[in-house]
Amino acid sequence: MLDRTRPSHHRADGRFQNPPGSPKGTATFRDFLAFMYQQLFKTKAPDIPSGHVLSKEDTKQQLAQASNPGITWLGHASFLIRTGGKVILTDPYLQETAGIMGIGPKRFVPAALSVEELPQVDVLLLSHNHYDHLDTSVIEAYPYKSETEVIVPLGLAPFFTKRGYSKVTELDWWQGWELDGVTIKALPAIHFSGRGLFDRTKTLWASYAIETNDGKIWFSGDTARGEIFKEVGEKEGPFDVAIVGIGAYEPRSIMEEVHATPEEAIGIAKAVRAQKAIGMHWGTIMLTPEDPFEAPPRFRQAAIDQDFGEENAIIMSIGETRDL
Repeated sequence: MLDRTRPSHHRADGRFQNPPGSPKGTATFRDFLAFMYQQLFKTKAPDIPSGHVLSKEDTKQQLAQASNPGITWLGHASFLIRTGGKVILTDPYLQETAGIMGIGPKRFVPAALSVEELPQVDVLLLSHNHYDHLDTSVIEAYPYKSETEVIVPLGLAPFFTKRGYSKVTELDWWQGWELDGVTIKALPAIHFSGRGLFDRTKTLWASYAIETNDGKIWFSGDTARGEIFKEVGEKEGPFDVAIVGIGAYEPRSIMEEVHATPEEAIGIAKAVRAQKAIGMHWGTIMLTPEDPFEAPPRFRQAAIDQDFGEENAIIMSIGETRDL
């Protein structure tokens, strides 16, 4: 019998799934073999454009002068967000390799800050448990475990509590958390979870709405395109800023169900009713074989083509701080 009390993204076996109507990959076994061969034997670190990474000195100087509201890009999906008088750290991946025991995709540029240089933050916000978003070394070394609130999707609290964090809240999609004028709501994303061979989709993945008196921000986490974002926009929008992934999208037969193209990212930002979009999840680590620096011009061109406004498609340097 159909359980009408169970949300559609909750499976009967206790695992999770994407919203109805989400895209499905078309990859064959041969496609996966070709992808793995490319990543293992053909991937080379790219040439880094001038200005892509700020010096450590410039990063720290901008941080010291940061306004509220403001945002600092540490690289990939890691941001320090200042809003409502609080500091929020998203998806803190700072180590060299996205994996265990040095095995996995490697950074070609360093993080803007090391874990030792991180400030004490009020909220640590985690979208899902992939290695390029949940960095064990950071979670273990971060020194302010008893002071920082941790917000995670369903199933991820034990990862933090067994490492000494005492203020951990799990959220399902559409559930919210509030403290001292900051409201965070977990929202749908189209992706998956897993850190090993047997735990795929055992924990949830999410995007987030962050709201204070300073405004409203949407953080996409990892996501593909999907009709669900119209619902997000209708229920939770508009947003002043959408922080949305624009990289790691090839080959499409594999990635179309987990990551958006730059063009799809603009479509997602429009669907959630965002006024501006900041591109993330690019220019940091070789997760996929496309040129990691082709995403920004495609992102800006898509903003023109989709009447979003080129000036509203924002590309940051790693280490850069901007006013919001």
